[in-house]
Amino acid sequence: MLTSFDAIYTKVTSLPKKRLIVAWGVDPHSIAAAAAGVKKGLVDVTLVGSPQLIEKTCAEEHIDPSIFKITPVSEELPAVTKSVELINAGEGDLLMKGLCSTDKYMRAILNKEKGLLPPKAVLSHITLVAHEYYHKLLLVSDIAVIPVPDLHQKTVIVGYLVAAARRLGIARPKIAVVAATEQMLPAMPACVDGAILSKMADRRQLPNCLLDGPLSLDVAISKESANIKKVAGEVAGDADCLLFPNIEAANTFYKTITQLSPKSHIAAVVVGAKVPCVLSSRGDTAETKLHSIVLAALMSNKQG
Repeated sequence: MLTSFDAIYTKVTSLPKKRLIVAWGVDPHSIAAAAAGVKKGLVDVTLVGSPQLIEKTCAEEHIDPSIFKITPVSEELPAVTKSVELINAGEGDLLMKGLCSTDKYMRAILNKEKGLLPPKAVLSHITLVAHEYYHKLLLVSDIAVIPVPDLHQKTVIVGYLVAAARRLGIARPKIAVVAATEQMLPAMPACVDGAILSKMADRRQLPNCLLDGPLSLDVAISKESANIKKVAGEVAGDADCLLFPNIEAANTFYKTITQLSPKSHIAAVVVGAKVPCVLSSRGDTAETKLHSIVLAALMSNKQG
């Protein structure tokens, strides 16, 4: 089992090296993260963007641009389109958002004719957190893609969480379906979905996981809270994964960690496309972007 980001880095270096395409990769954080990935032997990198901007940024960051392959595209939107084309042409294994807007990045991925979404697939988002006050790695979804996942989408997200957890060596991840309360309140859709998903897991309709819900966040991650509230079960207080009811709750959780837990480490990847797609906030650090590259590489490898 991989229990830290250091362990993930070690694992990825033992796997076949992946080819990373960075869409509009002209900004300091993206280029610094990509350069670190190259220097650590984790990935080979193609930066798609303006050569002038790339060379200027590399000079400012004291990075040798010759470590990258540069595909020259002078404007943001064409650069994003070209990056997706390179993935579809088999020239890359991973996609990463550079300085381009999330809207342009996601539109290119979702384009029905030239994008990266397989027919009838559900695109979602996985975040991996190593929090200074939690006793193990924690997978979280969905903070960035699906505003209010319905029951079907939640079953798909469960599958993505299980797949990500298994890449970390967790054979049967403990998944908490988060709601405002651990009580089954029929008036709260998150509670109803949590109860349904829990019963589906009991019947092995959601395989390879231990799932419980609804669970409030404190019950999901704190044994003390679970004991005080008398919530029993294998998931309570020991969750490997958190499935949030909507993007507001999940994104607030994510931003709270990034802003108030400076010793924590985070990675963020879009899943469900033909390849893992790194999607972190423009305000995220180069370290977070590098962690995200490594997580994408781990999830991409079939033997991960």
